[in-house]
Amino acid sequence: QLQASGGGLVQAGGSLRLSCAASGRTASTYALGWFRQAPGKEREFVAAIRWNGRSTYYANSVKGRFTISRGSVENTVYLQMNSLKPEDTAVYYCALKQNMGSYVIINEYDYWGQGTLVTVSS
Repeated sequence: QLQASGGGLVQAGGSLRLSCAASGRTASTYALGWFRQAPGKEREFVAAIRWNGRSTYYANSVKGRFTISRGSVENTVYLQMNSLKPEDTAVYYCALKQNMGSYVIINEYDYWGQGTLVTVSS
């Protein structure tokens, strides 16, 4: 199971940190990713991290502003979001993949969390 949290309302230029806690059998986890879905738009890739924490991947739209990392708490991944823009407003989902392959393709992920809403006001 995946539990996402940390969403909220923030002004443009502000910061938020999202958390994703994985429970259950995580031994076969290959990577964890964050996706987002804005109203009326398709779900899109945001960032991903290898479960060993050695590699990270970002969408061009968030590169330099967002940082994905493994947490000190076991089986937790964070998404630190800085310099937020109104266009970052979306429901953010964490997802887990068990196999190698593309990090940006939704169907490559095996398990999904419930989503947490991020609203950035202008």
